[in-house]
Amino acid sequence: MPKNKGRGGKNYRRGKNENLTKRQLETKEDGQDYAQVIKLLGSGRLICVCLGDSKQRLGHIRGKMRRKVWIQNGDIVLVALREFQDEKCDVVYKYFPEEIKQLKNLKEIPENLEEGGGDNIGDNVVFVNKEESSSSDSDISDSDSDDSSDSEPKQPQKQQPQKPQPQKPQAPVKDNKEKITKKDIDDI
Repeated sequence: MPKNKGRGGKNYRRGKNENLTKRQLETKEDGQDYAQVIKLLGSGRLICVCLGDSKQRLGHIRGKMRRKVWIQNGDIVLVALREFQDEKCDVVYKYFPEEIKQLKNLKEIPENLEEGGGDNIGDNVVFVNKEESSSSDSDISDSDSDDSSDSEPKQPQKQQPQKPQPQKPQAPVKDNKEKITKKDIDDI
């Protein structure tokens, strides 16, 4: 059996012709606009907000970009607007973070635009143990009362009713022998 030399395979061949040269910055032309991806729908479709007119559109990722350029939530893309369907557009180009900075410097896109890929859902979630929840709730209510000024009346916080937890059936005791506790052992 021949010895493996560490070359070959699909991934090696895929990266072989990879050019790490800098891309030329693509700017919008007539019939194009910059957009930010809001939600990916699957099947090469997404929902994006066009930055020119702040309108939500259904975007279609063209076939040349599929499986080669990965688009995520929050990415800035260049879309081609359709003349015959105002509510749809075609994704033409995806910008890298360096290119987004250049576009901001050129005043092509707003400076206060948040960029970045990945879901931001659940970033503000805090997990609390059940035992600590009663003490942390009182800590939170104390800190809320410190922040409020004296001119505002304090409103009582609504507490959600707790659902009763089902009781586990206890197994019947098989032996009638007395149980010896740790206290009894210490007394002996």
